[in-house]
Amino acid sequence: MAITQNLVPAAVISVGGLAAAMVGAPWWAVVICLGLSLVVTALQLVFPQESEHRLGWWKDRRAYRHRRRQLRQARRERDGLGNRRSNRT
Repeated sequence: MAITQNLVPAAVISVGGLAAAMVGAPWWAVVICLGLSLVVTALQLVFPQESEHRLGWWKDRRAYRHRRRQLRQARRERDGLGNRRSNRT
């Protein structure tokens, strides 16, 4: 079982350091940097942390994308559009 580090304390410290480094920067640059740091921290909550769960998530995602691609190709063939890449000149 892999032990993962909690990124929330590191994000709080980095936000403080980022705020100190961005003194005098335009307000929009500060908002963008803070937003990006919060998004990166939130990714820890979205993705599974255990190795076997993470592998299962990626396998399910690949299977889902493969099914979508097959359905899209079948719909194009049904509608008579064929493969769009081969129709380009």
